[in-house]
Amino acid sequence: MKKEEVFKKIKGGLIVSCQALPEEPLHGSYIMARMALAAKEGGACGIRANTPEDIKYIKETIDLPVIGLTKSIYIDSEVYITPTLEEVKELMKARPDIIALDATNRLRPGGICLKEFFLKIKEEFPDMLFMADCATFDDALEAYGLGFDIVGTTLCGYTNETRNEKLPAISLMKEMAEKLPVPVIAEGGISSPEELKEALDTGVFAAVVGSAITRPSEITKRFTKAIRDKDSI
Repeated sequence: MKKEEVFKKIKGGLIVSCQALPEEPLHGSYIMARMALAAKEGGACGIRANTPEDIKYIKETIDLPVIGLTKSIYIDSEVYITPTLEEVKELMKARPDIIALDATNRLRPGGICLKEFFLKIKEEFPDMLFMADCATFDDALEAYGLGFDIVGTTLCGYTNETRNEKLPAISLMKEMAEKLPVPVIAEGGISSPEELKEALDTGVFAAVVGSAITRPSEITKRFTKAIRDKDSI
């Protein structure tokens, strides 16, 4: 899809994150594709997905815009969301509509800074849309200056600097939406329809919800915790 078409499809809507790591019960590309189909039937405007394999299956199943990423662990870096050029190249084979990257100020594997990394991949893949997964407003401002197409609050609460931030990061969403001229996607810690509405009311372009919709184990824990809390009274 072209940039204008992608933006038109996701504006004001709910993007559902359909991801399962290898140790989780729902891990598998077929399962994630069915999860994405269920999300579409529920009214989702887009999907966020991990790994080229999952993205390929999802795009063969539904026609919604897909934000693609790859989570990879490197011993010399805390960055794990699409951390190197190799992950970007693999994602390009699956042709997501947007590729998400860690856009925090942390060094990437090999000691590479965000600016060096992003300018290199943007030069190699000039037609791809890139989303900056940020933890702070300064991250988002830097990403906008580098030329990211979209910025998000994805990593607020997941870096040392923001570890104690209350999620969802409503004030950060509002600041980014008010001060940056690129689409802002609210993401991270949105666990109810009420919180989704609160996030969208900040003026963000769209919002992502993951665990509260697509991780049955986590959803079940919330209900069983309510039972334990009741019994402890």
